[in-house]
Amino acid sequence: MDPWSWICELLEAPEFVESESHAAFQLASDLTRSIQLKAEWESGSDPESHSLTFKVIVEGFNRLKTSTIWVSDTCPLSSEKPFLPLVLHLLRELISHSPTTRDTASTKSELLEVKPGPVSWVMDSHSPESFSSVFNLILLTRLFWLCVFDAPSEVGSFFFQHLLGPNLNALTCQHAPVLRTFLVSIGVDAELCIIRAASYVLSKWMISKEVGLGNLGLKQLSCSLLPRQSLGFSYATEAHGLWILKGYFPISSMNVTNSNSDEIHNKIVKFPFVEPKEAVLRYALAHQQAEVIVQFEYSVRFHEHYIKVNARVDNIRIHVSKLGFNKGGVGVENQIADCYSEEKYFPSRVRVWVGPEVGSSHVSGLSLGRSTKNEEREIEVTRVLKGNFGKGKVAPRVKARARMSTKRKIKDWRIEQESERNAAVFDAVLYDRESGGEVTTVKPNQEGLKNVFTKSGGMVFGRDEYGDEVGWRVGREMEGSVLKWRMGGKIWLTYWPNKLNTLFYETRCVEWCDEVDLPLLPTS
Repeated sequence: MDPWSWICELLEAPEFVESESHAAFQLASDLTRSIQLKAEWESGSDPESHSLTFKVIVEGFNRLKTSTIWVSDTCPLSSEKPFLPLVLHLLRELISHSPTTRDTASTKSELLEVKPGPVSWVMDSHSPESFSSVFNLILLTRLFWLCVFDAPSEVGSFFFQHLLGPNLNALTCQHAPVLRTFLVSIGVDAELCIIRAASYVLSKWMISKEVGLGNLGLKQLSCSLLPRQSLGFSYATEAHGLWILKGYFPISSMNVTNSNSDEIHNKIVKFPFVEPKEAVLRYALAHQQAEVIVQFEYSVRFHEHYIKVNARVDNIRIHVSKLGFNKGGVGVENQIADCYSEEKYFPSRVRVWVGPEVGSSHVSGLSLGRSTKNEEREIEVTRVLKGNFGKGKVAPRVKARARMSTKRKIKDWRIEQESERNAAVFDAVLYDRESGGEVTTVKPNQEGLKNVFTKSGGMVFGRDEYGDEVGWRVGREMEGSVLKWRMGGKIWLTYWPNKLNTLFYETRCVEWCDEVDLPLLPTS
């Protein structure tokens, strides 16, 4: 699917300009039905007032009264950037449909006035083939609401099968550097709205896979299923002395590492399906997303015989957002939000790493900045006492027994530095106070998780938590070159019942990595 290249070529097609009629791009079709993007020529009184209008047309559906379900703003052909209004129009509508959370509700109205400057710069600095990844993301996300929410159900089913499934990779950052550039350029507020909107679409698609939409006529949908860890947004960038690694992953795209689902299902003999309350709970939980930002502060120092590259954790921020559920709203989903508003995943382990690219022979001498912390233990031992009373063989013998107990002092989070080959690893593990085990592997104990997270259920690790900086030594002969430096993250999220009386609990995990450029240039 490459509608953007088709749009850019419209003005170079003589048959289209001379006919002053319309042209259509087939987004999806089968033998009788189709979804099209149509361009219509609008003539003015003089050549300077000629323009184009784009429409989304659906054809062949029985219950649809009209075939046009969307019309764009007018694109003046006399402008230097005639198709910029089309992109801005789609962006504004995408942001307006983005799932609203408490922290974005107040800023969404301001974001609807998308600044054209950054968008125009990305369009100008990349070829139509490159910018297609950005346009496909915007268009596909907007089409989701048009076809699934604003059209009859048969149009939504057709969209899932023939348009969303085959083009699902358009909703990720995989192999699309220009998409990363675009997200950075438009600012973090607009970026978050766009990603949450696309993640909502991904969540709905994965839910449809879980409930078996293939039985409803979408059997080909499974053929286009990407690996779960590909269904998310992640990228790395450098800014003002910081290496920044971002990751946005819908809960359903994360791999399950610990759960009691099998235990629950094995107890249900007569009815081999999930009980209704748990099914609704899982549906609500599937509309959540892990949002992770890792920042490393780095520096490059030149010495007589070597170059020293230093890095330290500036901060790690983990937030679990709810996609599309607002307490007190209307509709079925918001009714579910009222009942399940307190049920949420929380971060239970964080593992991030940073280091040179694999196989770098010119980098060595990794130095860590924190020693392993030995935990203080209090151990109480009671002996077994045995004694005989009386002189005869039949005299009673009394035994005194006592239970041996061990007391252990631990923190909720245990934070460590490690090394893996030539990379520095920063690990933070949440422990259960009652059992002393890792939360990612034990059964729920809600009493042990009081006052561990922020009010929104997230977690922030500052630079004071991870100790001093780590460093690598690079040969002086590498001065003036540009090295590749890699960063990665692995995040565990756990669900334990809060207000709901259910046996269900689970832990999910996702891992990703990326790289940035590190110029070895001495400053004045």
